[in-house]
Amino acid sequence: MEIMAKLKSIEVLFFAKLIGLVMSVAGFICGILYSFGGFLYELFTSNLNLGTALAFLALIGMPLIFSAVGFVAGGVGAMLYK
Repeated sequence: MEIMAKLKSIEVLFFAKLIGLVMSVAGFICGILYSFGGFLYELFTSNLNLGTALAFLALIGMPLIFSAVGFVAGGVGAMLYK
């Protein structure tokens, strides 16, 4: 008796979007850690300056970069599996 069904193929676009979404959440979490870590470092070592403001751009940039890489990697992975 077979308990698990064998996966025959993966929809490429669906899998690419799914991995892109998962990676964007991971990028947002990394962006939060990077931003607030940089903020605390600047707060305790020197004055807050432009570098601190740029660190908060990681809240936008990291999810975008992570999701783009995840979308491409998910698409390539699904095509290789297919």
